[in-house]
Amino acid sequence: MGVNSSPEPSAIRVEIGELVLGGFRADPERVSAAFETELTRLVRLHGVPLAAKGPLAVDALSGLPPLPAGVSARRLGQELARVVHEGLSGHGEVSR
Repeated sequence: MGVNSSPEPSAIRVEIGELVLGGFRADPERVSAAFETELTRLVRLHGVPLAAKGPLAVDALSGLPPLPAGVSARRLGQELARVVHEGLSGHGEVSR
C-alpha cells in the first residue's frame, strides 16, 4: 500500500575531473580505490538526497578536514569520500 513518493535513482554516476592533493605522498591508485569503496558504502547506506529530484551537477566540493601529510592512502580516500558524500547530501560546502 505504501508507495514511495521519492524513489531512489537506479544508478548514480560520480565523475571527478581533477583531484589535487598537495603535500600528500599517498599512492594515487590506493587513494582512488579507498575513495570508491567508501563512497559506494556511503551511497548504499544513506543514498544521495540531493539527487532525489533528478540529475545533479556539482562543480566543486570543499571542506576536507585537516589531515597529516603522512596519512595513509586508505584513510585519505575514505575522508575524501566522506566530504563528497556530505556535499551530495546537502551538507558541507558545494558549488554548482
